Amino acid sequence: MANSTTSKVEAKEPEVTEKVKPIVKDIDPTQLVPVKNGFQGRLVYKSARTNEKFVWDNFGDEQEMELRELRSAKSAAKKFFVNNWFAFDKEYNWVTDYLGVKNYYKNALNVDDFDKLFTKSPAEIEKIIEKLSDGQKKSVSYRARQLIADGEIDSNKVITTLEKALKTELIER
Repeated sequence: MANSTTSKVEAKEPEVTEKVKPIVKDIDPTQLVPVKNGFQGRLVYKSARTNEKFVWDNFGDEQEMELRELRSAKSAAKKFFVNNWFAFDKEYNWVTDYLGVKNYYKNALNVDDFDKLFTKSPAEIEKIIEKLSDGQKKSVSYRARQLIADGEIDSNKVITTLEKALKTELIER
């Protein structure tokens, strides 16, 4: 009589793979990063390191800056990050992580989606504005005034909500 053997197959837990972040030593500090103007108006940054002057004439304008220049800006002019005046496209979110300023951008409005705020419900507008940096609140206020003057925002509910959330008067009553 033959000895029959049975093999036992064990089920293993599937391996969880994490998204790979760039390793700091693999990042070239001289690489150029597109930086957008997140300020409603003309934005000027003068490098403390090289004295080079970067000028963005309008909200959303873009210039390329070296990563090491951005690192220098973090030390010399942190308000550009705190107020979200330097804005980055989604594919460059790693830059804020690399520079250690990600917490300033977690609730920031994307430059390309900025005006979409004004099409939301009053409750959503209030909730979003509550989380914005002071710099972005000023930008929202400035942009709202422009859109009200142009007749693009004409809802009293939206205007009242914006005024309440921003703690400022947007129109004369």
